[in-house]
Amino acid sequence: MNDLRVPEKKFRPELEGVRVVAALLVAIYHIWLGSVSGGVDVFFIVSGYLITTSLLSRMERDGRIRFYEYYLGLMRRLIPNAYIVLLFCLVGAFILLPQTQWQQVISEIFASGFYFQNWELAFNSVDYLAQNNAASPLQHFWALSVQGQFYLTWPFIIFITFIIAKKVLKTPTRKTLLAILTILFVASISYSIYITTVNQPWAYFDTFARIWEFSLGGILALLIPYLNFSKLINLIIGWVGLIIILFTGIILPVSTVFPGYAALLPITGVILVIVSAENSHAFGVKRFLGSKPLLFIGGYSYAFYLWHWPLLIFYYAYFQTETVPYLHGLVIIIVAFVLSYLSTTIVEKPIRSLSVKQSKVKLSFIVLLFVIPIMGANMYWESYAEKKEQELLEQYNVDDYPGALVIYENAEVPDGVEPLTIPSGVESELPKFYSDGCYVQMDQDGLTMCSYGETDNPEYVVALVGGSHSGHWFPALEAITDDLNLRIDVYNKDACRFSTDLEGILTESCNDWNDLVLEELLKDPPDIIFTTSTVANEPKVPEGYIDMWKHFEGKSKIFAIRDNPIMSQDIPTCVELNGAAECEEPREGLLAEDNPWEVTEGLPEHVYFADLTEYFCDDDSCYAVVGNVLVYRDDNHISTLYSHTLANPLKDEFVRALEEWDM
Repeated sequence: MNDLRVPEKKFRPELEGVRVVAALLVAIYHIWLGSVSGGVDVFFIVSGYLITTSLLSRMERDGRIRFYEYYLGLMRRLIPNAYIVLLFCLVGAFILLPQTQWQQVISEIFASGFYFQNWELAFNSVDYLAQNNAASPLQHFWALSVQGQFYLTWPFIIFITFIIAKKVLKTPTRKTLLAILTILFVASISYSIYITTVNQPWAYFDTFARIWEFSLGGILALLIPYLNFSKLINLIIGWVGLIIILFTGIILPVSTVFPGYAALLPITGVILVIVSAENSHAFGVKRFLGSKPLLFIGGYSYAFYLWHWPLLIFYYAYFQTETVPYLHGLVIIIVAFVLSYLSTTIVEKPIRSLSVKQSKVKLSFIVLLFVIPIMGANMYWESYAEKKEQELLEQYNVDDYPGALVIYENAEVPDGVEPLTIPSGVESELPKFYSDGCYVQMDQDGLTMCSYGETDNPEYVVALVGGSHSGHWFPALEAITDDLNLRIDVYNKDACRFSTDLEGILTESCNDWNDLVLEELLKDPPDIIFTTSTVANEPKVPEGYIDMWKHFEGKSKIFAIRDNPIMSQDIPTCVELNGAAECEEPREGLLAEDNPWEVTEGLPEHVYFADLTEYFCDDDSCYAVVGNVLVYRDDNHISTLYSHTLANPLKDEFVRALEEWDM
């Protein structure tokens, strides 16, 4: 059986130009359009094409792949610029970013340095507790992580294919590889279409949803000798391909529909460009993409991609803005290119000039010289951040940080005391039940329950039910368990509400969870169910809430607390950068003008409505800081410390409810 034709070995200048275009598109869309271009998908198929060509050539020439030499060669190309930028991000974040972002950046430096940043972001995309993470200077490393995982696994696919073809099936190598890559392509794009439909934020970073793009590059590398068209056809398809690449980000909302089948658009553009270069017309796209200026810039496109994003994020941080004027954006691009030129010329090129075969030890040592100090510095920063957090916790005292007590009992606010700011994302900033694992994550099914307070002989059993807006009352509720002899049973699921409505942030998973909670609570009804009674600034009590409460008439009492205002920005970051006064927001628009349950009909009689709005807003404004304590841990969740200081007001409401219910 004859094998596939072997393509002519030649330099592909058009691919350098394609990479330049992709890198510039990524930067332009990020800086001025605030969107995504699809440029990384261009990188993926080009990588699939080139690496498949290179590895298959080695395999056919030597009968094996020298894995250590291959990986060492990759590291000498990838590590220098990547770790220089990681160091820049580490120092820049420490100096320019608020402490509320430190833990996020520290985590992402580790993830980026070891090429699993895409999974870090994927898990954050479905982790409700990480939904408010700010854009970090490391986010763009997700694409490099996907490529790194591809570079790691592809040699094994080529090697295993060679063994199967030669030793097992006795079939031609290239045809066998074509079959295997086709299977990978079909499996991956099928999964990609499915997962993009059901969970697009996860799919965007999922390596398995991207394998088809690399596979298609490999398939193209195998079939390119058969894709030979006339010069006129190539003239047309080449320019059409480039136009597709240029305008994908305008035609499609890439960040919300990719990868899936939508990513076939820029991928098709790259295929058309590569095919057109096989028999290029004098005025074909190859002439432009392979021109000397683009070839020159192409040598720095990888570093340019690395540099542009942290420069943009630090620009935002330094100038306290979310937009970039045209001239400033142009400066960012120029600076990114200058830094790319310097880091590539001074650092990367001398290292790349070393022979992998003759300098294994030296190159291995150089790689370690990049990795160990920078990761060591990051570990030191992590230790420093944890120490700062512990110091903040240790300096807490009720006299300096009275929180809600300044409203409840007119406590004095001491002068000269800065608000107590715990970096977001650390364990101490979340209610205790989160660290106990007593909650169901947004993308998970099932039910968990944990009990707190007086668990042996309680006078009242209180079921705290709902999502994070019920859960953030836990510190206040736990603080009154001794006084009122309460047992708290926590039923919590991220991004869910105790409701029968499947709308808004609620999902089918939430409906299933509500069914499980309802069944469990009706099986052994608690004395009281503590849950939210409203949603942000909606004018009435949701019907789904009322429907759920009616299930417990004659079984349990409902303690329904009004939802807190949802602010327009991350409050800890705002306060750290601008001060408390600058972060207050007008009450109008944040809360319904009338009390929702006073204008809602059909409310069950066994429900007690509690309203602690006075601890969040006065008649005109909603607070960012009360009594030297941050009211929020992000833009909408009550901070753990402030919740704790709300214990007395909550206790008063509980006592009134018990009296009203004659319990």
